Amino acid sequence: MKLKYLDKIKNPEYIRNLNENELLELCDELREYTIETITEIGGHLAPTLGVVEITVALHYVFNTPKDKLVWDVGHQGYAHKLLTGRFDQFPTIRQYEGLSGFLKRSESEYDVIGAGHASTSISAALGLAEARKQKNEDFRVGAIIGDGSMTGGLAYEAINNAGHLGKQLLVVLNDNEMSISPNVGAVSRYFTRLISNPIYNRVRNEFWDLTGKLPVASEKTRSLVKKIEESLKSLLVPGILFDELGFRYFGPIDGHDLKEVIKTLENIKDIQNPVLLHVITKKGKGMVSMNVDNQDYHNDAVKFHAVKPNGKIKPKDKLVSETKENAIPSFQDVFGKLVCEVGRNRKDTVCITAAMREGTGLVPYSKEFPDRYYDVGIAEGHGVTFASGLAAEGIRPIAAIYSTFLQRAYDHIVHDCAIQHLPVIFCMDRAGIAGEDGPTHHGALDIAYLRCIQDLIVTAPKNGNEFRSLLYTALNITDKPFTIRYPKTSSVEFNEQGQSELLPVGSWETCQKGTDVVILAVGPMVYTSIEASNRLKQKNISCEIINCRFIKPMDLSILESVKNRFNKIITIEEGVINGGFGDGVASWLLDKGFNGTLKRLGLPDQFVEHGPRDKILSILGLDVDGIENSIIELVTEKKDK
Repeated sequence: MKLKYLDKIKNPEYIRNLNENELLELCDELREYTIETITEIGGHLAPTLGVVEITVALHYVFNTPKDKLVWDVGHQGYAHKLLTGRFDQFPTIRQYEGLSGFLKRSESEYDVIGAGHASTSISAALGLAEARKQKNEDFRVGAIIGDGSMTGGLAYEAINNAGHLGKQLLVVLNDNEMSISPNVGAVSRYFTRLISNPIYNRVRNEFWDLTGKLPVASEKTRSLVKKIEESLKSLLVPGILFDELGFRYFGPIDGHDLKEVIKTLENIKDIQNPVLLHVITKKGKGMVSMNVDNQDYHNDAVKFHAVKPNGKIKPKDKLVSETKENAIPSFQDVFGKLVCEVGRNRKDTVCITAAMREGTGLVPYSKEFPDRYYDVGIAEGHGVTFASGLAAEGIRPIAAIYSTFLQRAYDHIVHDCAIQHLPVIFCMDRAGIAGEDGPTHHGALDIAYLRCIQDLIVTAPKNGNEFRSLLYTALNITDKPFTIRYPKTSSVEFNEQGQSELLPVGSWETCQKGTDVVILAVGPMVYTSIEASNRLKQKNISCEIINCRFIKPMDLSILESVKNRFNKIITIEEGVINGGFGDGVASWLLDKGFNGTLKRLGLPDQFVEHGPRDKILSILGLDVDGIENSIIELVTEKKDK
């Protein structure tokens, strides 16, 4: 497309010199360029299309980067990236060694706080505001949060604290689902203009000061004045909750009316108290149906939340294995089929997710069992404790939460679930490398953070069929929580008409006998190990391969046999090595006096950046080539000695 503005923007100062008509043209260009680029390369789309005008207005009114803007989650920040000097790099977004799909402090001085998890912006922005006071500096602070992120309790904890501290802080509530607001109309627009007008605020404050100087009746007078103002505002705008929490509430206004947004921001930017500006936007504006009464709008907004590449560009590093996987369902699809199967067989089961119905594969279940499906919003901690309450009354909850998001509910797993001996089943999606979403979404830590919790079972299926067996085994456990981790990839093997097998807790499976080295593999790494082993046969290296489907408890009988028969052992897991499965094996072997060589393969003690899953695994030495080389090094090292 032919550009008029974007390729000239090196920083937001450029747009502050544009007139109103030029700013409107810029918004259209931003939206069109984003759609064209992201549909070509893939990435988050609908979220950023809904905040184009807000983004332009904020950078136009606020003196960034001196003034600080904090974006919640970050996938609504693509327009922000384009306005802050990253136009040339934008086509690399979410690509290996390219721009991050989220905000990232190391990427730009305009990315004050990075985030891939939701509901964090207000807390972080409040910290910036208080740092301003501590350092006696002068700048404005704003947080932009979507209504979905307002389902997370952290946002309300921050609002409560901000209202108490009472310092300048702007919170822009981007309401894109019409879920907490009335229609935008002439009356509400007029009232917002009125209460955001500097003259109104000056008169209001002066009148307030005057009532405080009145004699005996001053307290009653002030009480009456406040009641009148609150009554009027509660009739016209839904802001009384925020007012009661210490925020000045303005809105709702049309978030796509650039002139209105700029005027309102100009009026409220210097109010020296916490302020909440409520804007109504359309997620996916410019690409999806804008008829909010039409079910197509909601469906399209979800559909275009993130899009895959349209195929015009062929990634240079696309591996053959990706095309092979297309015929086999992913672990996410398998999970969706299994919970529907379980739901038909057991009426005591329910499913819970935290705003990730589509991502976890729960769409079929939510439609077939709407009364047994719970989406708790972006509130993982609540979801886990809610599941514990259900389990306490004999219901069998299956909580489907991404590995990386379950980190947010850690205390709830320990305090409300494990200590209570409640049989909640955790199905942890995106365990291991999550691909282009990067370090905020890689499920790197779950093995390490779950292994240390007493009386909790940790498992990983090697394929979709074993997933079924582990799920039914979990339903057979009644006195402790059970976790199942699986990556965002093909399930390798899955028979939709297959039968489950109740697996003895802590049992491993010997997949292949060998004599030179033993591989203790977790999850689908079993198949990667088998492929590497087949290559090594040509080099006269014989590998025994164990499917370590139970990470905790471990199969001590097989471990004892391994210790006695091998002096070279390799553990392989798609999780951090420190504190992971390999560490568990190492500790046991040390206690038992093992004097051979143990090599642990897994994720390093550093955050892994974004990129195609296969490429990242290759770089980390967790693909077939990497495992083959590690085994050769181990065997050669021993022979050299």
